[in-house]
Amino acid sequence: MKLTNVTVNKYKSILKSQSVEIEPDITTIVGMNESGKTSFLQAIAKTNYFNSDKDFKFDITQDYPRNKLVDFESSGEDEEILSCTYLLSDELLNTISNDLGKGVFTTKIFSFTYHYKGSSTVSGIAGNEKKYLEDKLKTLALASDTKKAINAVNSLKDVAAIVPLESDTDFPAFKAEIKKIMDACPSGWGNSFLGYHIFSTYIKPHMPKFWYFDDYYHLGGKININELNNGANEERHKTAKALLELARIDIKDILSSSDYERYIALLEASSNKITSEIFKYWSTNKNLDIEFRIQDKDGLKYLDIRVKSQRHKITLPLDRRSKGFNWFFSFIIWFSKIQADKKSDYILLLDEPGLNLHASAQADLLRFFEDLSKKYQVIYTTHSPFMVESDKLNRVRTVLETDEGTIISDSIQEKDPNTLFPLQAALGYDIAQNLFVSKNNLLVEGPADLLYLTVLSNILETENRTGLKDTITIVPVGGLDKVTTFISLLRGSKLAVASLLDTFTDQKGKQRVSDLIQQRIIKDKHIRFFNEFANNGKSTADIEDLFSKEEYIKLFNLAFDKEFPTVKITDLDSSIDTILKQINKVIGKDRFNHYKPANKLNQLGVDKSYFSANTLDNFEKMFIEINKLF
Repeated sequence: MKLTNVTVNKYKSILKSQSVEIEPDITTIVGMNESGKTSFLQAIAKTNYFNSDKDFKFDITQDYPRNKLVDFESSGEDEEILSCTYLLSDELLNTISNDLGKGVFTTKIFSFTYHYKGSSTVSGIAGNEKKYLEDKLKTLALASDTKKAINAVNSLKDVAAIVPLESDTDFPAFKAEIKKIMDACPSGWGNSFLGYHIFSTYIKPHMPKFWYFDDYYHLGGKININELNNGANEERHKTAKALLELARIDIKDILSSSDYERYIALLEASSNKITSEIFKYWSTNKNLDIEFRIQDKDGLKYLDIRVKSQRHKITLPLDRRSKGFNWFFSFIIWFSKIQADKKSDYILLLDEPGLNLHASAQADLLRFFEDLSKKYQVIYTTHSPFMVESDKLNRVRTVLETDEGTIISDSIQEKDPNTLFPLQAALGYDIAQNLFVSKNNLLVEGPADLLYLTVLSNILETENRTGLKDTITIVPVGGLDKVTTFISLLRGSKLAVASLLDTFTDQKGKQRVSDLIQQRIIKDKHIRFFNEFANNGKSTADIEDLFSKEEYIKLFNLAFDKEFPTVKITDLDSSIDTILKQINKVIGKDRFNHYKPANKLNQLGVDKSYFSANTLDNFEKMFIEINKLF
């Protein structure tokens, strides 16, 4: 059975009815802190929480919007809190059909609505009582007149008025069965006797239970066993109790024992299972083990949970390890409570999961959720862009705090920039990863270099000459000063990296690159410079120096025809290193926009005839060398 829609009305910060579509696998609730995300999850959890917990029961004083509480309590009226709409599984529908007859129940969707004063209503459940009676007749030994009488009625209620013949031996049991169904039906269902029978017998027992987990369910490093035995039931105790239950340990047995080896063995056995489950998804650090100790101190007994680093050979209390690992470990323990229940369906409600996890660990957590969603529906809240999958934005619902209370909507309709930030950041990160970064990355200074390389590579390939390999992505880094940063970042992500750069004139930049080479972050041969291929007789060159001067001057004049006077070859001072500096001297500027000539070339759509043989040779020689690096 799947939850398909939740309509929540007047619950805490939600002041008016909000209808929220729920995905069959994962639904992501995105919003700022204090926007109402937690209220939404907790309201759902209270409708059918997986165990008896006073914190997950509706309470008028705590849950009804405060600014309207007095008016509501004095009105004497009741009000809806939440309505859940469910889609029945084909398996359950087949069971009903096999037991009651084909065509008796054909509804696939129904709604269960909860009210503040304890009542609840069901809509969408109705049984075809005439079909039910017709199907029953096929199995009963009745006289033909009695069968005709039953066929003539439309409801179970009408069966009571039928007078059977003496030969109708099956009729008393049949009538008693009908009476039992009718007597069980509450007054609120009216005369929908069969509808209630279907709901109470088949549907209600299979309604999913809700399981809520948030940041407060962390395990502590040291657990007071006496407190647990005395009925402590705060959030910090719940996961500790779940751990002992998972190990099948009775708290009273520990308190009455002085030999703890058996209990430690049971805990370690459970922990090993949990740890192996964690490390399927926890890629941050796999060199950890969990150790347990039971200690007597001042007449009290404590369970000491420690995490051992295999690398450093030291142990620390669990709560002194990273909050991210503690969250993951506690989550798996608490989650084991519902995994042990094989008879029920569950929907997981996760409030800000993995908040303390590193971005890469959050990606691991999303992978974990994908696997969970094969068996459980998952609804989670977040404000982290790394917890939003940019290729699955259909799963996202946004939550916004307004003067009219919390508003929950489809993300596409939302305009609040703060609410949309995680979505925009996730999308931007994905674009950067997939559009500008790949397995093989060639770093260049700016977008002008990207255009020149792309245009010349395409022209050479058209002539069956060597261009840049399709598997290499050109990444403009935005300036020479950013090259070293990009090299470090991309190499840290285990991506292949090479650089094709203007000759360094800044000694600091040159030193930073030398440091990367010395630290073996990048190989010396993977940093190449345009002067190696320019053939201009200079030790310094930019990509523009790979063209003949006539070609580049032509592009410059086309690009700046309305900004600068026409530049002629004879105007250039050939004693200056690069053509860019030579043009700067002619126009009297320190720098002009280098992108404009590159963009002009891209717009012209030229072929090989636009360039000299020397220019094409320069670029081909460069592409051959760069391809070798990958």
